[in-house]
Amino acid sequence: MKFLDEFFNYIHALDFDKLARLFWYFLIFEFALHFVFDLLIVSLWRFVKRFRQDRIDYARQALFRSRPLVSIIVPGKNEGENIYQLVTSLREQSYTNFELIVIDDGSDDDTPTICRTLKKNGLIAMYLRCDVRGGKASAANLGLRYARGEYIVHLDADCSYDHDAIENILVPFFYDSDIGAVGGNVIVRNYQASVCTTLQAIEYYNTISIGRIARSELGIYRVISGAFGAFRRSALVAVGGWDIGPGLDGDVTVKIRKLGYKISFEPSAVCQTSAPKTFKALIKQRLRWDKSLVRFRMRKHRDVFYPNETFRWSNFISFVENVMYGFVFNIKWFVYLGDMAFNFTSTLPFIILMNFLMYVFVNYFKFLFFSLLRDRKNAPVYYFLPYIILIVPYFNIFLRTVRLIAHFQEIVFKASYNDPWNPSKSSRYAREMKL
Repeated sequence: MKFLDEFFNYIHALDFDKLARLFWYFLIFEFALHFVFDLLIVSLWRFVKRFRQDRIDYARQALFRSRPLVSIIVPGKNEGENIYQLVTSLREQSYTNFELIVIDDGSDDDTPTICRTLKKNGLIAMYLRCDVRGGKASAANLGLRYARGEYIVHLDADCSYDHDAIENILVPFFYDSDIGAVGGNVIVRNYQASVCTTLQAIEYYNTISIGRIARSELGIYRVISGAFGAFRRSALVAVGGWDIGPGLDGDVTVKIRKLGYKISFEPSAVCQTSAPKTFKALIKQRLRWDKSLVRFRMRKHRDVFYPNETFRWSNFISFVENVMYGFVFNIKWFVYLGDMAFNFTSTLPFIILMNFLMYVFVNYFKFLFFSLLRDRKNAPVYYFLPYIILIVPYFNIFLRTVRLIAHFQEIVFKASYNDPWNPSKSSRYAREMKL
């Protein structure tokens, strides 16, 4: 009780200048640039959506009038246990004019037997097998080579899809002919599996999806998820398909943006994925994801920052926002911690507690407010409420530390080229070609 009394007395005595000095990171980078900004943009999106509905309905009608062939490609290795569930999910789709192509990237489980049986029964249009593993990009490009559809939909085998997911991800192409790719809305299916998956579900729900809505509305959306993304075939062929990853999803999106196409996010095209169940597995995943910012944004595609013949302000702003928020602001967070620890040592516990309370308040408000704007929820809102308090250490300690390590590894050692996610031969080629 004495500590709390001292804390409230300390906070009560602070004037505006002192508050700004002690909590500058939260006030500038989290509250103003992230919370208020996203809140305004997403609220605007929800407001204007009603005025776009007639045009959206017309685009949907145009889709079903023309009924273009869609090629759904599913590259992967050792996905035998997931393929049947995926096929079942796709058989229930409201849009049915598609061919399903499964590309087996050197599986050593029962994938070949299962896929050949499914193909024999007419549930898979084509089964392609690489006897030697080449990596996900290689498998996806093989599928692209054989695909006949006007639109290409890239799926992960371990995901499931709402019955209207394929229909909804195709509608934006008929809404705007300048759209080259559309990202689906990925939510966490196994949110009850562990505390780790629950926190990821809140992250996907409260940060990733909302952030993509806001950035799509501003024209700076930058990553088509490999779990669920749709492309104009002509755009995908023009950029040569996927380059070797990890980070190939964001890379191909940037390449399409550089051709002048718009990139859109469709919240109603829902994909459910299984998130890593343990923090150890999550660290492995996020190290791979976070290295891609350095490899592709700051190295491979740094020409986006240059005033050349392909320069576009939307791409420039997209990259600046990504690098600032994902890289610069992350470093500034640790600078802020050092600033507080060095200059305000005696009152550091009060500062930490106040930061914690401010973040908790904002996280609860965001979650509840954005829940009102969502048409599709993967769980009752009340289920997540007890866990939101854990989002503060999850984001500000766990994810920020993982991100810092990933950036250091990639800047100093180019560690993504040694990631076992890709075959070593593919990574060697990517390094030689500077991909």
